[in-house]
Amino acid sequence: MAAYGEPKLIFPPLASLYRRFSPFSYAFIRFATGAVLLPHGIQKVLYVPIAKFSPNIAAKGLPFPEALAYLTYFAESVGAACLAIGLFTRIAAAMIGIEMLVIVFLFQWQFGYFWTARGYEYALLWLLLCIAIFFKGGGRYSIDRLIGKEI
Repeated sequence: MAAYGEPKLIFPPLASLYRRFSPFSYAFIRFATGAVLLPHGIQKVLYVPIAKFSPNIAAKGLPFPEALAYLTYFAESVGAACLAIGLFTRIAAAMIGIEMLVIVFLFQWQFGYFWTARGYEYALLWLLLCIAIFFKGGGRYSIDRLIGKEI
């Protein structure tokens, strides 16, 4: 039976399933956010030389394009891995979130919303997820929690 103020379930037999897996939902979202970004970082590190990537950054008028290219590679590989396992979670979320903010407004805004037309939809989703993760931190199932330290 639903507690006072809670909506009634359409399929009440699923209540035990919801209760069982609910504690893992935040860890799953945090893990998925980092794990889905990680291949993008690995792909850049393995196949896109900095000398080829940094001109894209310079073309937008950003200072220190080579340094920003290295930061991008770091955020999308090491930062994404840290986010997935919950290590230095807030730093990783902030780093990736700032990158996604730049991507949304400087690189994809002119293409509109939809990612199928090179738009900012996908980067915006990562940005919003990183904002939420930044405020929550590593959570119950994270390396941050295991070591007892969180920034």
